Amino acid sequence: MLIELGHFALALALLVALVQGTMPLLGAARGNPAWMAMAEPAAIVQSLLCAFAFAALTHAYIVSDFSVIGVAQNSHTAKPLLYKISGVWGNHEGSMVLWITVLSVFGAAVALFGANLPRTLKARTLAVQGLIGAGFITFILFTSNPFIRLNPAPAQGNGLNPLLQDPGLAFHPPMLYLGYVGFSVAFSFAVAALLEGRVDSAWARWVRPWTLAAWVFLTLGIGLGSWWAYYELGWGGWWFWDPVENASFIPWLTGTALLHSAIVVERREALKSWTILLAIITFSLSLLGTFLVRSGILTSVHAFAADPARGVFVLALLAVAIGGSFTLYAFRAPAVDGGGVFSPISREGGLLINNLLLTTAATTVLLGTLYPLIADALELGKLSVGAPYFNAVFVPLMAPLVILTGIGPLLAWKRGDLAGALQRLKAAAGLAALALIATLALNGVDLINIAAAGGMAIAVWLFAASVTEWLSRVRGQDGLSWQRIVNLPRSAYGMTCAHLGMAVLVAGVTGATAWKEERIESLKPGEHIELAGYRVTFNTARDVRGPNYAALQGEYTVTRDGAAVATMRPEKRNFSQPVQQTTEAAIHTTGISDLYVVIGDMDGAEGAFVTRVYHEPFVPFLWYGVLLMGLGGLVSLSDRRHRIGAARRVSAPTHALPAE
Repeated sequence: MLIELGHFALALALLVALVQGTMPLLGAARGNPAWMAMAEPAAIVQSLLCAFAFAALTHAYIVSDFSVIGVAQNSHTAKPLLYKISGVWGNHEGSMVLWITVLSVFGAAVALFGANLPRTLKARTLAVQGLIGAGFITFILFTSNPFIRLNPAPAQGNGLNPLLQDPGLAFHPPMLYLGYVGFSVAFSFAVAALLEGRVDSAWARWVRPWTLAAWVFLTLGIGLGSWWAYYELGWGGWWFWDPVENASFIPWLTGTALLHSAIVVERREALKSWTILLAIITFSLSLLGTFLVRSGILTSVHAFAADPARGVFVLALLAVAIGGSFTLYAFRAPAVDGGGVFSPISREGGLLINNLLLTTAATTVLLGTLYPLIADALELGKLSVGAPYFNAVFVPLMAPLVILTGIGPLLAWKRGDLAGALQRLKAAAGLAALALIATLALNGVDLINIAAAGGMAIAVWLFAASVTEWLSRVRGQDGLSWQRIVNLPRSAYGMTCAHLGMAVLVAGVTGATAWKEERIESLKPGEHIELAGYRVTFNTARDVRGPNYAALQGEYTVTRDGAAVATMRPEKRNFSQPVQQTTEAAIHTTGISDLYVVIGDMDGAEGAFVTRVYHEPFVPFLWYGVLLMGLGGLVSLSDRRHRIGAARRVSAPTHALPAE
């Protein structure tokens, strides 16, 4: 009965979303306060109905109600509770219910916390959210219904894909959805602003917190997915330029540009039209990612196989949402005042270059992701675009971006002093030069090490430049001022933390790419592999059992200079529901580098097993960098100016002319 109630709640949510998407728009156009006032309760009711539908579906997974076809296909009684719950979004239908629930919650949050928003802007923003919700609820109900019953119900389900039965991937999709869908609020604000024909600093102040929240969630979601791929898939890598990975990375790039562009609108009322366009593009790319994952045209470990009808429906939604918003932009953007004028050498100029590099990088990744699909559709042959292309076009764009990120915050608004900024960065430049020389001295001079030295120098440059910028804010005439440290806005601390995180991330990417070592050998008990100063000795292999799998577990002793370091136990797991084999790497970390061991198949009849050992220098810096960036966003979001939003717009009173 609860399943039927959940289905009914979703159908009611569609009706409410249609009301939310139409009546407030008409009310704003006609100046009808009563119709505009319908937006807020409609957004709240829609979120409650979607949350109930999601809760009903989750309950079915928890109690293993195999009379529901989705539960039967993606769950099993032997699964731990966490993976029963994550099974809800471990399939296409359930993930779409989560998607629409997150969307409706964001809409309700705008309704509840947007007290300072002008009435017409709020009504139009919530109406656009309602129209997006109506489109996706329709998609769920007519092509991806998760509440279909199965009769007769099987005694057991098929179980969840074993690769998804992992804590990292249990939380990875919700984090991504909070990022993807969070950008819908910026999109709705942009469309509403185009309808009103007004974009100003107050608009940017309202948009920034929602954009920042979405960016934080997407950053952490991408990082969590990369971490999962690193320790779960057993190949020793953290990024593969997989099309589905790219589908989340592309809107992250444009979302980062949007976040910086909104600062210019808020502070200087410049780049207004460009910021509106970025808001539309970022959410459009999020929708494109949804289409790629659910259309069936991509094959990936974390893509959802779907029938063509679903892909066509999502494509139609994309055409309406993206085509409609770009058409509106084409007609209304020329009316948006461009705002203040600024010198190319200024904070605004630096942020504009930041935007151009980020959007160009996003375009190159998008082309590399879509080109094989387009070539296949046009029968030009099967093509593969892999890491060589992405590294060749992406890295040259990111290097100047990181360098300029260190300079930009030291430039003044409107007209900056580049020579003065560089003068303050002499120490940062010196440290970067030392990092370059030290890297080459320690590793030798060849093409790979020259590139790695450049990467490390850039990382040190950004780290030191970020510290320099913070010191310039808190230093008084007599040195560091405790009062300035305390009174510095949290948004400034957040920016510094995020930039430091980017520097640490660059160091991690550089080290993990340039100096990774690996050995693959067949080892009998007592034999060992020497790698990066470690001796990894294979002791034995035994059969072990988990809650819903049987595994072969290897035991390896790790020593360094004769001293014991760790005992590592990698596993090869065999699941029966569904039948699949997975790899569980054993990882020993020093906090600076990882030793990574994987046990493979038996090699011969003498108890030998194929063993892969990787030494991963600087890989932990990847996770430190992502966490620092996410922390920077959260600190910035806690700034009082972001929490209370902009003051309510007040129109100047109209005074009647005196009678003559």
